[in-house]
Amino acid sequence: MNRLLTRAFARTNGSVGLARAFSTEAPKTAVVMMNMGGPATVPEVAPFLKRLFSDGEIIQLGAFQNVLGPLIAARRTGKIEEQYGEIGGSPIRKWTDYQGERMIHQLDELSPETGPHKHYTCFRYADPLTEEALLQMKEDGVKRAVAFSQYPHFSCTTTGSSLNHLWRELKRLGLEDEFEWSIIDRWPTHPTFIKAMARRVQLGLDEVPEEFRSRTVVQFSAHSLPMKVVNKGDQYAGEVCATAYAVMQELNFSNPYILCWQSQVGPLPWLGPQTGEALKGFGSQGHKAMLAVPIAFTSDHIETLFEIDIEYKEEAQEAGIEHFYRAPALNEEPLLIQAQAELVASHLAHGRACDTKQYQLNCPGCFNETCRTIVNPVAPFTNMRSSYKAEKAAAKAASA
Repeated sequence: MNRLLTRAFARTNGSVGLARAFSTEAPKTAVVMMNMGGPATVPEVAPFLKRLFSDGEIIQLGAFQNVLGPLIAARRTGKIEEQYGEIGGSPIRKWTDYQGERMIHQLDELSPETGPHKHYTCFRYADPLTEEALLQMKEDGVKRAVAFSQYPHFSCTTTGSSLNHLWRELKRLGLEDEFEWSIIDRWPTHPTFIKAMARRVQLGLDEVPEEFRSRTVVQFSAHSLPMKVVNKGDQYAGEVCATAYAVMQELNFSNPYILCWQSQVGPLPWLGPQTGEALKGFGSQGHKAMLAVPIAFTSDHIETLFEIDIEYKEEAQEAGIEHFYRAPALNEEPLLIQAQAELVASHLAHGRACDTKQYQLNCPGCFNETCRTIVNPVAPFTNMRSSYKAEKAAAKAASA
């Protein structure tokens, strides 16, 4: 079945994934959709946590990482299994594949010269893992690849960790020269992404009884970070703030709003205010209506389905907030998929190794030599730290 027939079949039957399954055309460009992932079933929780707590780039336990990480994971497994059991497992793989298939369909239309394209789901701690994605790309005959972070906001603990692991896996598998890489490292204020978020916020507000709607506080909630990561110069918090402001600007600042942070663990200081504590404070002030908005997530997962929908809803009710709603996650939002396709098409058209200059800039407190690198980049790329080191070495050699 040729490409035109494949597309026609997709339009006729409304199933992009099924249509692409019949295509025998080798992908010219891989779009590697990178995320943390999540256990789709309860038995997947233990290995997920072990990988998570063993990753020193996201949870820093020092010299005893390989010992303490698995121990902490084992202690937390029972509780987390209960949570995933209550929500029926994480749907993040389902939604990533859903978004990827539809994004690729649009991308083939927007950028035919770099097509056909194929998306590869690439998770850091859950199946399909990075190794699986890379080996499938090799089997498919891919030579050009875009590492597309599904975190709209860059953090060393999320996008940074995932990219560093990608480069390590390429070398471990002997595939460092197999693909030419470029990266989309962040997209916090992309116009269509902002429109997608604004639409979901409006859908949430529409659920609030009309007499409370205008006074409903829009509570953006993002995954928190340890302050020691923030203080090293991590750029995540500022980018989340930029998204929240842009979304409310898109909505003409229809409601009062606040940005809060969730999912912190352990005794060390984390970025605040905490989502739960903010709910208690607003309840004590007399607020009766709140709309929680998961701002840093592109789909539902445990932070939305369990933390917000169950835990924070109970805390809001206990605080006297009678109307607690949650804006729907982006999931199947057509504007999100359009934004993803636009991002990749624009990126491919420019031909750069990285969309932003920010990726060239290491955090001032960074000592990880892997950070801000690209293996076998499609265009010349060097991070600023490495450039300055090279210039200093050259100057020293010239004066010797």
